[in-house]
Amino acid sequence: MSKKRIILEMGTGNDLYGKDYTKAAKRAVQDALHHSSITLFPSIGMDHLEMSVKVTIGVAEPEKVDCEAVAADLPRGVAEVTAVKGGLNVDHEEAGTCHVIATAAIEAFVPDQTGKWKLSEA
Repeated sequence: MSKKRIILEMGTGNDLYGKDYTKAAKRAVQDALHHSSITLFPSIGMDHLEMSVKVTIGVAEPEKVDCEAVAADLPRGVAEVTAVKGGLNVDHEEAGTCHVIATAAIEAFVPDQTGKWKLSEA
């Protein structure tokens, strides 16, 4: 059965001193999640496990993101997390530190509901 995207949320996160890309990614995901509330599932009797969640994380060094750890933080659905080149590193040369900024896009997909619902005429 085909699925349709029902949600797109974006967020940003950072790690200011540890250069921890996974921590920045998790914070970006939490920021995005705090912008939405999915009340659809109990309203239509659908199990949230029918929802697929696609997360794309943008960071300067995508190979340093533990995508499984990021997926484990998602509260609903079946998640797929991918890290890609993006985000931003901000070097503080005097202090010898690097601030990592991550961006996250979270997309939620549910089975196509076309034809399953009809508006009442009342």
